[in-house]
Amino acid sequence: MTTSQQALTKIPAVTAIFWLIKIAATTLGETGGDAVTMSMNLGYLTGTLIFAVIFLFAVTVQIKSTRFNPFIYWFTVIATTTVGTTLADFADRSLGIGYFGGSIILSTLLATSLFFWWALCGTVAVQSVNNRRTEIFYWITIMFSQTLGTALGDWTADSAGLGYAGGIVLFAAALIILVGCYLFTHWSRTAIFWTAFILTRPLGAVVGDFLDKPLAQGGLELSRYSASLALVLFIIAAVVLLPQRSARPLPEAA
Repeated sequence: MTTSQQALTKIPAVTAIFWLIKIAATTLGETGGDAVTMSMNLGYLTGTLIFAVIFLFAVTVQIKSTRFNPFIYWFTVIATTTVGTTLADFADRSLGIGYFGGSIILSTLLATSLFFWWALCGTVAVQSVNNRRTEIFYWITIMFSQTLGTALGDWTADSAGLGYAGGIVLFAAALIILVGCYLFTHWSRTAIFWTAFILTRPLGAVVGDFLDKPLAQGGLELSRYSASLALVLFIIAAVVLLPQRSARPLPEAA
């Protein structure tokens, strides 16, 4: 592997720490997005525009950076999950598409992104993200997955009638099953990763809603601001105290 390829490997290795921070980041996306659109009364469209600008800034910095920086990486992930929250809410509620309709549209967009990534690059494995093209596909795919997760989480908790606690149990159980598949089967590691990545977003969505929604709706009615601040501090502490290394590139890139 060349020095330039090492420099372009700017995403973290997939470890237990990665998933811990990912779930916290997706939960923050829900509470942070709701804080802006609901608590500040700015609305879904304005909130989406604000977070879209933040996302474009973050992903530009991430792509232009020359080496893995966990703070830049996780800031970009948080940016995708906050804009994903407000965008999904805008489509589902303001445009009247509904949770199920939004989930179908976003599932199609996500599948399309993965297909073109695979067709043009030969693989969608995260270890292949060591050049500009794959990095762009990586962040587009994450963007769609984060937006889908919001719609899917809301559909499960509200339309499907499981409630926030039921949604948490459902998505946590699905992730546990994936852990079992990873440990005890020879299933595609890439397929397991993207399935888990997608499912952690609706888990974060229902956890975030559980924290800040009214007691009458099955939530804990915590302040969106305090919940978001606690999650920010947790993520910062995790990044500082729990070391992460960049993902190793695929052998073909060596």
